[in-house]
Amino acid sequence: MSVRARRHAVAVAPRPIASSPRAPRRRAAASARPERARLPALPRIAVSLGDPSGVGAEVTAKALAALRGALVPYVFGDARVLARELASSGLPLVVPGAPLPPEGALVTVTRLPAGAVRPGRPDPRAGEAQLAALEAAFDAVRRGDADALTTAPVSKAQVARALPGFVGHTEWLEARCGVRRSVMMLAGEKLKIALVTNHVAFAKLRRALTVERIAETLVITHRALREDLGLARPRLALAALNPHAGEEGAFGDEEKTLLPAALARAASAGARARGPFPADSVFFRAALGEFDAVVALYHDQGLIPVKLLDAVGGDPAVNVTLGLPIVRTSPDHGVAYDIAGSGVANPASMIAALRLAARIAGVRAQARPTRGR
Repeated sequence: MSVRARRHAVAVAPRPIASSPRAPRRRAAASARPERARLPALPRIAVSLGDPSGVGAEVTAKALAALRGALVPYVFGDARVLARELASSGLPLVVPGAPLPPEGALVTVTRLPAGAVRPGRPDPRAGEAQLAALEAAFDAVRRGDADALTTAPVSKAQVARALPGFVGHTEWLEARCGVRRSVMMLAGEKLKIALVTNHVAFAKLRRALTVERIAETLVITHRALREDLGLARPRLALAALNPHAGEEGAFGDEEKTLLPAALARAASAGARARGPFPADSVFFRAALGEFDAVVALYHDQGLIPVKLLDAVGGDPAVNVTLGLPIVRTSPDHGVAYDIAGSGVANPASMIAALRLAARIAGVRAQARPTRGR
């Protein structure tokens, strides 16, 4: 079993949903007092099920059971997979285009043959179905029928057969939303890391690291910490590129030239950050509470610490896309074909993804009447 499979196989009991006790109401027979304001509506989360041969449906089913009563789910996927994995949810089945019930629903976007939805047995025919579920869930959010989007893992290779050029959810969402640039953040409770570059070969990394791109990442991340997570004064750090932050120029001069210029440009746009700090210490400083988030310069620099905390520290991480007009989160794992269908997939990251989607949607909803004044 692979390392990733073992991570999913570890059984983690879902955390109980915190509830706020309410004092019992006294009903006066002839009271003239106005009726109390209603409690806020539950957040409505559209979920795309991803690869029908992966663990997406399983972790979604487990997560929804753990979060019952905390949100309204609209799950978009293949009819056979929904029947197999989510029948116990009690949610009604609806067809695309039908009104979405207020209590949630399972939306049967496609109906693949049985041979195309076998757990752990990826099928090329599933590529179009994965894309269709994503399209339908995204459209529900853009129409206002849902408040946020949570995406289960897809097979990028299969979706690319149906949509040449597809490289992942993030880039697809940028194009659909008409956004020039978004930022990938891996967010746990203890550590939140945003990336300047995503999937860039290490040999091409230095060329990709420009003052403009680093500053833009700092600005988008700073704004998201304020507007999506409700932090009035975000404490943001920038990781260095070279060992020991360049050691006074002995190991490179980016910490004296490139990174200070990017920090200055971001500060001029209202996004103040500290750094650059050596990458071998800035992440644990953030995990201990000194910073709210760290901007890492490349993929593995940022994902190794956050996934380490996830795997051995019990702090499940969530992939959240910053800078979009919609809310989008995702678990931080892949399709995990090696354990699909075995019943041992760990739902912790999907639970965290749904929680974070609901939280951001709530913060945005509260800020909407006053933002921009």
